[in-house]
Amino acid sequence: MASTGESFRQYLFPHDDPRLAGLRGLDPYEYREAAKEDPFTGMLIRGWTPLYFNEFRGVTSDGRIIPDLYRLETARPGEQAPTEAMVAAATAFLDSLSQQEREKAQYPEADDVHYQLWANPEFMQHDNGVRLEFLAPQQRELALAVMEASFSEQGYALARNCMRINGILGEIVDLESIMNEFSYNFSIFGTPSPTAPWGWQLFGHHLAVNVLVVGTQMVATPVFFGAEPNYIDEGPFSGARVFEDRIRYGYEAMAAMTPQQRAGVIAYERLVDPAMPEGRVHPGDERHLAGAFQDNRVIPYEGARVTELSEQAQEAIRGIVASFTSYLPEGPFAARQREVAEHWDETHFVWYGGYEPGDVYYYRVQSPVVILELDHHMGVFLDIKEPKPFHIHTVMRTPNGNDYGRALVQQYEAAHSG
Repeated sequence: MASTGESFRQYLFPHDDPRLAGLRGLDPYEYREAAKEDPFTGMLIRGWTPLYFNEFRGVTSDGRIIPDLYRLETARPGEQAPTEAMVAAATAFLDSLSQQEREKAQYPEADDVHYQLWANPEFMQHDNGVRLEFLAPQQRELALAVMEASFSEQGYALARNCMRINGILGEIVDLESIMNEFSYNFSIFGTPSPTAPWGWQLFGHHLAVNVLVVGTQMVATPVFFGAEPNYIDEGPFSGARVFEDRIRYGYEAMAAMTPQQRAGVIAYERLVDPAMPEGRVHPGDERHLAGAFQDNRVIPYEGARVTELSEQAQEAIRGIVASFTSYLPEGPFAARQREVAEHWDETHFVWYGGYEPGDVYYYRVQSPVVILELDHHMGVFLDIKEPKPFHIHTVMRTPNGNDYGRALVQQYEAAHSG
């Protein structure tokens, strides 16, 4: 069990530690090349490289796409995306760019393969779009305004806090040239339109968001929110913390189960468990399965169906779903809750690790229409050799072919071909 009174600052590397000292002075592009040669990051890159340009199919539970889960239609009343505001914000951003910048920032098609090249490490693998840190301040604010127009107030605050934490971590470890508040790539896919498919993407360290709209429908996955550390303890944003609801609902779900129910949910009693098969813990992703470059991964169900659990446990798991999807604006949030509810009897919940407050753990909520994962990690820029509460990854996917809104784009193109 991790003490809740611990501070992440007690795990800082010495300033002259080789882990950090060798990176100082590198810009993002120099670091990208250096990462390829580093034994650890080079291994990660070599493992991901074969996945970079694979044809998209979608995450599944058994390798077979379940058909007809997602329909292109006018969004139901109360479920409409804020498309008009998004189009206005994206158009204003594009209009602020030079011709050269615009050619780099905008991909012509809404299903361009570059959508699938996002990643969450601090080292850049693909220089999609434009880099926020190298834009003029007004252009950067206009890019962020696209995210603000697309998200709920709570979601925008979460994304900005993840960015701020990244910047604060860079300041603390004196690596601001590769980790700062704006070390993120931003792209527009397609042409902003009130009717035709288009979207945008932002990604970098501990934050990756992919949004697509078709008319009044929105799909905003894959999405990755993470943090190391998970709170800000100094400066103007001191007191900001991330993922508290996702953590709390996890504990509440486990506490509401009978011992027999917990036994069915817990796949491994320890977060780092010798009973895990070889390869179950990835050197970078650790336990989460649906992260970067995993667009076609087969992720079998684990744990128990949620309908086998107590009603109080199910309510807590509904809280997990609501917390993970709270970045969405009001209409798409409502659509997502309905979609999950329609497949509730097919939804599974699995847990690895301890379940008392302060314990570190992994959980996954999975159904035909959603995958949600939360995983506590070891340190990367904190000197932590075992998972601690300070380093958290959370991931959300729309399985069976609709990440990046791809199922909707395909239907749109079929309806408008010829």
